[in-house]
Amino acid sequence: MPIKTLYDLMVDELRNIYHAEKQVTKTFPKMIKTANSTELKTYFEENIKQTDNQITRLEKIFKELDVPIKPKKCLGMEGILNEGRELFNEDIDPNVIDAALVTNEQRIEHYEITTYDTVRTYAKKLGLNNIAKMLQDTYDEDIWTNKKLLTFIENNVHTEVFHNEVR
Repeated sequence: MPIKTLYDLMVDELRNIYHAEKQVTKTFPKMIKTANSTELKTYFEENIKQTDNQITRLEKIFKELDVPIKPKKCLGMEGILNEGRELFNEDIDPNVIDAALVTNEQRIEHYEITTYDTVRTYAKKLGLNNIAKMLQDTYDEDIWTNKKLLTFIENNVHTEVFHNEVR
């Protein structure tokens, strides 16, 4: 679909983030297996459910817009996930691997936050208030997730692990 209008751009971005969310769901099982912390494993398990709900919400948006779901390959998310996959085979201290997994998950969340924030703004500008509300819900969930990740780092990652090599 050629992009000629703001509406076209919004649909294109929705298709892109839809593909991104689908890619993320395929990565969570490996993240769960790689994580050392039970709390982090639980977080990833909860995030699978949240992501599935966000995908369902996107499907409702496509239905409301009366446009077919044609996922657009999301190269940005593919790059983020590929970087994260490099961690799965590394022999790294358990605290450091958990911190690295959180870093990668924050990259995922920030990509999503940026996209949902922008697409929600497009929907508002186009007067698509119900769609804007659904996108706001996803945006809010991703903001909350990012804060939860930061709290995990603050409470669970100990700095002496990172300084052992320096001393």
